Amino acid sequence: MKEPDISIVIPVYNERENLPELVDRCLSALKPIGRSFEIILVDDGSRDGSRELIRHAADHHPEIVGILLNRNYGQHPAVFAGLEHSSGHIVVTLDADLQNPPEEIPRLVAEMDRGVDVVGTVRQNRQDSLFRRGASSVINRLVRQATGVMMTDYGCMLRAYRRPIIQAMLQCRERSTFIPILANSFAGSTVEIPVNHASREHGESKYSFFKLISLQFDLLTSMSTYPLRLLSLIGSVIAAGGIGFGLLLIVLRFVWGSQWAAEGIFTLFAILFFFIGAQFVGMGLLGEYLGRIYHDVRERPRFFIQEITGANCGSQTDLDDTKE
Repeated sequence: MKEPDISIVIPVYNERENLPELVDRCLSALKPIGRSFEIILVDDGSRDGSRELIRHAADHHPEIVGILLNRNYGQHPAVFAGLEHSSGHIVVTLDADLQNPPEEIPRLVAEMDRGVDVVGTVRQNRQDSLFRRGASSVINRLVRQATGVMMTDYGCMLRAYRRPIIQAMLQCRERSTFIPILANSFAGSTVEIPVNHASREHGESKYSFFKLISLQFDLLTSMSTYPLRLLSLIGSVIAAGGIGFGLLLIVLRFVWGSQWAAEGIFTLFAILFFFIGAQFVGMGLLGEYLGRIYHDVRERPRFFIQEITGANCGSQTDLDDTKE
């Protein structure tokens, strides 16, 4: 079977209301390009009937392949499942919520035809909440400083990758990873283009406040040791400040007498508590990195595929739902 020129990988989690429109708009956007393509829909353990719609789409459209995971693993493991089963020379990732219009895909393909390895996107007139926009801005700035890769919008899933970049990413076996940053670490040339951004019309965001905080923390700690370096710098500043303040207390004790020194005991307690807090922050960061090492050395798979369906998938896999 001839490999397609373009693969579209879309993670799906409880998007029943968006799937019919998503499929129609993707097919309408890709067919005018005049190149062979496949659309890989990866169900990440949906419980709202999304996987039945994926099976239906795969049965009625030869360009669509459905990959059904046995439970919810998260957005990036689901994308990796799609990447492993993609075969296109150009791979485009896209969210299923239709906030990034599928009609933008031809523009990404056109940029890839110019010879770049990765095409990133910058969402224009974002329709997200103020908290999400603010958090995204802060994290993007920190990631640029930590990785040295100057891209504007790391949070947008609408991106295009050349096949060698996909192959390089698939060789990386760490469990905690962030695909846009990982891809940029292998890319020889990258470019960003502005894309439209729509409000979510159906369903709700899968990222709660605490999941967003966890995602941003994972993003920083999974791809860089910058937090540890920052912690070392802060620790050095605190240590230097503590020594200086200790010398000042000694001098003032001789100038003002022992009675003044006794009255400053609460200041010493405040400084002590500050040092203790800084130590616990440092221990927490070290524990986070050690935990990631623990998960990586076990080399457990990122995901478990229950079923692959579609006319072009070659074979179907139907595994026991209870298998772990």
